[in-house]
Amino acid sequence: MAIHITAHFSFELDQPTDLLLQFEAAAIPEQTIISATTQIDKSDYFARVPAQDDIGERIWLRKEGRCQVEYSATVEIERLSVNMADLAAMEPHDLPGGAVQYLFDSRYCPADRFQPFALEEFGTVSGGAKIVAIRDWVRDHLTYEPGSSTPSTTALDTFFDRQGICRDYAHLVVTLARASGIPARYVSLYAPGVQPPDFHAVAEVFLADPTIPNGGAWHLVDATDMATPDTSVKIGIGRDAADVSFLTSFGPCTFGDKQIECRQG
Repeated sequence: MAIHITAHFSFELDQPTDLLLQFEAAAIPEQTIISATTQIDKSDYFARVPAQDDIGERIWLRKEGRCQVEYSATVEIERLSVNMADLAAMEPHDLPGGAVQYLFDSRYCPADRFQPFALEEFGTVSGGAKIVAIRDWVRDHLTYEPGSSTPSTTALDTFFDRQGICRDYAHLVVTLARASGIPARYVSLYAPGVQPPDFHAVAEVFLADPTIPNGGAWHLVDATDMATPDTSVKIGIGRDAADVSFLTSFGPCTFGDKQIECRQG
């Protein structure tokens, strides 16, 4: 399935400032970049570097004044659909090294704090069925409320406030999965149907792959129900939102405007 993306955003810098951007669709086996164009206002420095786990790229800029970013792409999705409830979990000692880091606490995901709750609420199911139960619990107990959270909101805050945006839903799913002993990471992506149209965030969990002896695979999980795996275009992944922000400024930065459009066809 082909997904067509356009993105525009701008920002203002009062002095020479370093920035790290990540907004382009990642070139990975489950999605093929058919075409892509990136335009960024001239800056003092520009360089591409690999992103987390080599999924996508980040762009370093050093810039002063106004900066405008324009991006368009067509991406073919080749992600396989699975019934997650049928998948088993992997024992921690059988996990590949790359998945182990996603069992640990991170800045926005204090998983250790949730272990008693996860055991009480989801302890009767395992593997993919546990992830489905976690997704449904987050969906049913949170209210999607734009403006209800801030860049400092953690999964613990969201758990008590019972409201948030996609970032907060993803953080809480990630946290509850890790608290249950299942590796989980944060994914930034584009998806049609996201309202309001914007960069979207979901969780991704690592479960056993029945087609590979002693192997596993990552699977997208969206508790907002706005994105589906077969129409989602990954930008990047991380331990939480801090690892995959579309714009990280290492100095004062005034954000301007942003328009995102994503459609299939």
